[in-house]
Amino acid sequence: FLFITTGEENLLAILKRRWWKYMILGIIDIEANYLVVKAYQYTTLTSVQLLDCFVIPVVILLSWFFLMVRYKAVHFIGIVVCILGMGCMAGADVLVGRQQGAGENKLIGDLLVLGGATLYGISNVCEEYIVRNLSRVEFLGMIGLFGSFFSGIQLAIMEHKELLKVPWDWQIGLLYVGFSACMFGLYSFMPVVIKKTSATAVNLSLLTADLYSLFCGLFLFHYKFSGLYLLSFFTILVGLVLYSSTSTYVAQDPRVYKQFRNPSGPVVDLPATGQLEPSVTYTSLGQETEEEPHVRVA
Repeated sequence: FLFITTGEENLLAILKRRWWKYMILGIIDIEANYLVVKAYQYTTLTSVQLLDCFVIPVVILLSWFFLMVRYKAVHFIGIVVCILGMGCMAGADVLVGRQQGAGENKLIGDLLVLGGATLYGISNVCEEYIVRNLSRVEFLGMIGLFGSFFSGIQLAIMEHKELLKVPWDWQIGLLYVGFSACMFGLYSFMPVVIKKTSATAVNLSLLTADLYSLFCGLFLFHYKFSGLYLLSFFTILVGLVLYSSTSTYVAQDPRVYKQFRNPSGPVVDLPATGQLEPSVTYTSLGQETEEEPHVRVA
């Protein structure tokens, strides 16, 4: 149990103000992971790779409308180049016959990937807002608390029979430990990277993950290699360079996004007469504007 010291940003105060919002975010995040992993039982690896790119337009749209991020033409060019590189990698999979996971319900698998990618996009945009405006520690603590709770419930209800069928030995246990360590590292470092860049940049960078898995598969599973894999990798890198060459900007209205942080705060009455011009400033997403708020836990 965690016993909390005094302060406006202690755990009890955070739970009192925003517990239901973090509960919804935790459910969204675990379902995003669950749907994509489940999709491998029904569809092909190539389909998962291609359809998982749907997270990018989701993040762009949500960032534009809710985070007020403004992109330039070079950003869209870089995004298109990255997606073309991903398509090249999927084409290489087809040519070398790397089609693991094909099943009779391919449509179900494809829909699961699209659903998971959509939830990933929502989770990443919420994460970007929280780590920029609230606290990275707060995000990790709340997503870990609610995510662990609800994933445990889902495991007990939906996957307990499959879990009992696992032929446990030290090798399988080591694989689970390795997977858990990788996920721990991903969730620990992603908020840091998102705060310094953006959710869009992080998801573009993650397109190269499939190539790294290929390199591991060359040694572990003797995958066939194609020159298209290297072409796709460098194409994605070119797209990332184009995207990162120019900063994105945020149209920052000071009256926006107050409800999440302090929903019980005073309501500011706006003038009833006359046209109100919103105060809009533009700041680079890559700049640090304030120090990390501290969450004190004893």
